[in-house]
Amino acid sequence: MQLPKFSLPASDGKTYTDKDWKNKKVVLYLYPKDATPGCTLEANDFQQLYKAFQTSEFEIFGLSKDSVTSHEKFCSAQELEFPLLSDAEGTLISGLSSWIEKTLMGKTYMSTDRSTFILVNGKIVKEWRGVKPAGHAVEVLEFCQNY
Repeated sequence: MQLPKFSLPASDGKTYTDKDWKNKKVVLYLYPKDATPGCTLEANDFQQLYKAFQTSEFEIFGLSKDSVTSHEKFCSAQELEFPLLSDAEGTLISGLSSWIEKTLMGKTYMSTDRSTFILVNGKIVKEWRGVKPAGHAVEVLEFCQNY
């Protein structure tokens, strides 16, 4: 599966496009909201394994609909070394079929499906959907180390 075209601002002050990842190995994890318990756990797990991902030549990017300002605060508070992309319009999230209907306490709403994509040279080679945060980063790292 080909990665959809995109151009999104990130917490590191850069704007990333699909072309930037044409010759790279990337872990792109999507999450619902900065500074919430599950999203914080997941971000911290990826951060703890950041060096191991780099050793395997994979770059990590987080993605949510939160603003760049929100991402900057979240990165600072959690000491994240990898960028978080802001997809305020949900273009890439929708393009990855990760904008889904959820139900909580009888109420239905739309939200980002917690999902992760492994990209190699701009192509999606592996995906996880409906991810549970605990232990997920380890599972992703194991895949990357064996790729």
